Amino acid sequence: MRSVRPKPIILYVVLAYGLAWLVALPLWIGGRGLGDPLFTVYALVMMLTPTVAALLVVRFAEPRGQRAGGPGIARSLGLWPLKPVGPFIAFLAAGLLLPILLVLGGLLLGSAVGLYPADFAHLSALRAIMAQQVPQAADQLAALPAWLLVAGQLFNVLIGSFINLVPALGEEIGWRGWLVSRLEPLGKTATVLVSGVVWGLWHTPLILLGYNYPGVPGWLGLLAMVGMTTSFGAVFAWLRLASGSVWPAALAHGALNAAAGLFLVFAATTDLDMLVVAPLGWTGWILPVILAAVLLWRLPRGKAHAA
Repeated sequence: MRSVRPKPIILYVVLAYGLAWLVALPLWIGGRGLGDPLFTVYALVMMLTPTVAALLVVRFAEPRGQRAGGPGIARSLGLWPLKPVGPFIAFLAAGLLLPILLVLGGLLLGSAVGLYPADFAHLSALRAIMAQQVPQAADQLAALPAWLLVAGQLFNVLIGSFINLVPALGEEIGWRGWLVSRLEPLGKTATVLVSGVVWGLWHTPLILLGYNYPGVPGWLGLLAMVGMTTSFGAVFAWLRLASGSVWPAALAHGALNAAAGLFLVFAATTDLDMLVVAPLGWTGWILPVILAAVLLWRLPRGKAHAA
């Protein structure tokens, strides 16, 4: 069995964090923060930095014979091979559906315990947002049945999952493709915790500007982000280790990003506590942790390297 080589891992984290701060630096220097008109561009470029870091480490810091998965950078990062075809497609389907179902389950759980102000019958918050965006059609939107609005939003989530696959892959080649496979000899629990914390803290340049958790102290926003990335990252880690491929995890990341806004679809108000509401808040972390615990418990150790 391979052993963990700490130096490449430390180098990888330093590179991924350093590159992320370098890309986000104009948001801080310019003083516009999240209001910068090029914010989306900076965020998308930042999503590439984990992959750039992984490629640099694989190319220059890992002896070829010690790369996980054998020779070849694509195989080493879980990009290849795309077989056996049947299981690969099944894992892709799991990557697409699990994050969406977990987000919906988190909203139901939050509503059941009284922490998420839901309006499943009328979709008050969604109708108010749509009326603001298209005021000339406010009356027609108000008359639309709730099931049709929900169907439209879920369709957008499915399409968005595949659109998000490309930028999500920029992160996942690094987090799950490289980091998780290198941490695996530590054991499944340590792999999930370390990779989840590293992924969460990588968001520091944006979280400290108020991203995802507006109005929340920076340190608390970071803690919440780490909670979210560790819980959902555990499911992504299972997808990577069980399939031997990074593609299902990348699709899952894209699906999570697409489904993250569903809390507005079913809410009674837009005045929500993001530290509580799924998926960013703690009520959204419970189901992923339970699911990942069951799936990883059933996964034989070293499964990724036998695939």
